[in-house]
Amino acid sequence: QLQVAESGGGAVQLGGSLRLSCKVSGSSLSYYDIAWFRQTPGKERERIVCFGKISGVTNYVDSVKGRFTISRDHRQNTMYLQMSSLRPEDAAVYYCAAGPATSTMCGDIRYWGEGTLVTVSS
Repeated sequence: QLQVAESGGGAVQLGGSLRLSCKVSGSSLSYYDIAWFRQTPGKERERIVCFGKISGVTNYVDSVKGRFTISRDHRQNTMYLQMSSLRPEDAAVYYCAAGPATSTMCGDIRYWGEGTLVTVSS
């Protein structure tokens, strides 16, 4: 059973940066589509990044393009989400998730972390 666990959330000032980690265990992250989601109270969970294993392509939602970047450390079996130029609207619980590789990219997300909270203060 694949397990994913996020870490690195916390409080950051407006315009600041933060790096979240997604540790994968039970298998190699290189076999899976990996995604980051975020959710604020009263809103649906939003997928902000998807890395597709089959295509090797990373898709970002428009609101984070140019500010958020993912990277992978295969030795640590960890994916990172580097967030910069943070805005108040980026405050949310961030989730890492994974699923079997699909041609639709992140079309079969099954494994979820518990989430890590990011707050942005002015």
